[in-house]
Amino acid sequence: MSRVIVAEYDANENALRLAEPLPGVKDHEKVRVSIEISDPLAHLASLDAPAGDIQQMLSEIEAGRR
Repeated sequence: MSRVIVAEYDANENALRLAEPLPGVKDHEKVRVSIEISDPLAHLASLDAPAGDIQQMLSEIEAGRR
């Protein structure tokens, strides 16, 4: 099984924080993790296209994830 999720790294606890439990994954089950650090502002800037207020758009996207 393979899926992509977003997690927040907590260096103090040496842990990845997930927004919700993973369906089908048991507590303490070993999983394989691939790390990709993303910078949404850099990605949008690389598109070299008009984007309006990027910070406002990112805020709206983040609010929709909650």
